[in-house]
Amino acid sequence: MDKPINVSEMGDQYFDVLKEIGNIGAGNATTALSQMMGCKVDMAVPKVNLMEFKEVGTTMGGEDQIVAGIYLVVEGDINGSIMFMQKKESARHMVSKLMGMEITGEDFTEMEASALKEIGNIIAGAYLNSLSTLTNLTIYPSVPELCIDMAGAILSVPAIEFGAVGDKMLLIQTDFTDEMDLSGYFILVPDETSYSKILTALGF
Repeated sequence: MDKPINVSEMGDQYFDVLKEIGNIGAGNATTALSQMMGCKVDMAVPKVNLMEFKEVGTTMGGEDQIVAGIYLVVEGDINGSIMFMQKKESARHMVSKLMGMEITGEDFTEMEASALKEIGNIIAGAYLNSLSTLTNLTIYPSVPELCIDMAGAILSVPAIEFGAVGDKMLLIQTDFTDEMDLSGYFILVPDETSYSKILTALGF
């Protein structure tokens, strides 16, 4: 049986591999977004941090910051969940680009929410593909769920799930830009034994 790994005890070498997964995933996501939105999207080098859940909300601008969260369950060779979060204004801009019309309403319509789910699905898929390619593990994402709420409220879901693995998690901050900042935050939450499988697949 796989030995559980505590995220807080992982060494720099493993962390460097996670950074590389973040870099490749963000690059894939940039290409996909450019094609999807029909415009050039630039990307800064992703910032990868191992941090406590209580720090994540602050990093995103405060726990009371309204954000759009795309949540997917992951199955296959590894199990867990992933989440892509971005500020509501950035999400609105992305949807406007995708739909070819200015989105001005305070709340997303059903069609706009569907478009946002698809954006999240493509970005999350880009990260999962990079993880799958580097580890040769088969990973299946679920249909995405969308939640618009305060960052602290949205983060409470993976925080509960993550408790068994450790008190720290992997946060990849990706700065996409076209004519405005589209920064997003990607959170990977594998279950307890999946970290061991990822380590083994990467040769640790």
